[in-house]
Amino acid sequence: MANAHSSHDSGSHGSVKSYMIGFVLSIILTAIPFGLVMYPSLSKELTLFIVVAFAVIQILVHLVYFLHLDRSAAQRQNVWVFAFTVMVIAFLVVLSLWIMFSIHQNMMAH
Repeated sequence: MANAHSSHDSGSHGSVKSYMIGFVLSIILTAIPFGLVMYPSLSKELTLFIVVAFAVIQILVHLVYFLHLDRSAAQRQNVWVFAFTVMVIAFLVVLSLWIMFSIHQNMMAH
């Protein structure tokens, strides 16, 4: 029972090596933007761009190394579900901001 994790289908779980690669990449992708913010040497706009770019890359690292989403046939349905979820959340956020901006503009006009 001590090694119950290995009795599962090994295709759906990552190896220790893949988890360590994901962990190290996550540390690096966090440390670099943190260093850029704590010790500013670039313009604010470039720093913001780099931080956002590293955040997007880190999301992809988490999806691949920790959630095991990839292009394999076994994961295709999970990728579609994830894409639909991202789309719904994006619609909710964008439309909520649009509604709040519209309400603010209409309230200030009166």
